Amino acid sequence: MANIQLEIAYRVKDMREICDIGIQEMASQLDVDLDTYKKYESGEIDIPASILYEAASIFDVDTSLLLTGEDTRMSVFAVTRKDKGVKIDRREAYDYENLASSFSHKAMEPFIVTVQPRDDNYIPEPNYHKGQEFVYVLQGTLRVYIKENVIELYPGDSVYFDSLHKHSMVAVGDEVVKFLDVLNDKENK
Repeated sequence: MANIQLEIAYRVKDMREICDIGIQEMASQLDVDLDTYKKYESGEIDIPASILYEAASIFDVDTSLLLTGEDTRMSVFAVTRKDKGVKIDRREAYDYENLASSFSHKAMEPFIVTVQPRDDNYIPEPNYHKGQEFVYVLQGTLRVYIKENVIELYPGDSVYFDSLHKHSMVAVGDEVVKFLDVLNDKENK
């Protein structure tokens, strides 16, 4: 188990306790079963970025606090230089780089996501979460699974979708894929 995964899990548990939210209530608010949520907090399984984003919203803190243990400080603007975002290398399928970790009270969470190519017909476990998501491909070919749909995106292509629908993404071919992923956890109206 990666040390960062355990540190994030402990921060989530600590924030839940500080906010006086029961473990069952937290699982319910995140729309995950209790056993899965317990595994998140113990560090036994990785907490998806979308769940971290939702948890931060419930705790009324910035996602950066859960990721790094440091509170944000910028409220007018935040610059993130190339390859200098907060790295989140926690899931088998995706590596995340948070592009706005120092900005406080964000309405959205922008990431550069890197997906390594595989040749074993791997499809990541689908994810779903409240809100909406925007994906813009920067390099490589990205296959996106949304509900029963399969969409191939190339550099310059994008997709915007309701992230309550199960979705996953995989690199196609032998080139590393990089894409901009913007999450917004607000309920769709």
